[in-house]
Amino acid sequence: MSANSRLTIAAHALAWMELNKRYGREVATSEQIAESVNTNPVVIRRLLAELRKAGLVESRRGAGAGWTLTRELEAITLLDVYEAVEPGALFAMHRATPNQECPVGSGIQPAMQRIYDGIEGAVRGELARTTLAEVLRSVLAAR
Repeated sequence: MSANSRLTIAAHALAWMELNKRYGREVATSEQIAESVNTNPVVIRRLLAELRKAGLVESRRGAGAGWTLTRELEAITLLDVYEAVEPGALFAMHRATPNQECPVGSGIQPAMQRIYDGIEGAVRGELARTTLAEVLRSVLAAR
């Protein structure tokens, strides 16, 4: 099982959009963002559509078309981004109900759910404490 990079790519895109704005360019295109991420613009457009649904970005059509942030990075947490691009739980149970006649099968889901709930709470708490402004500061400091 491979790790999912959607949160990382979405955070990258939003941080890049802010930096682009600081350089005097209000609007960013999916092609420009995709160049920084080193991915296909279609991947970026799909993520940006999810971020737009969450109210984190907006798009402009026509002359000067592209994407803009709807609020300052200080007001956007990684939890906001995570919830926009990763709806649902971090971990899932079996696709089919385990054998309830088996001692392990009958108790595995409640046991694992308690563990998963604790992990998810810790992850969400950490993401809620981190703004994208902090992420961008760390990125710029690393250079």
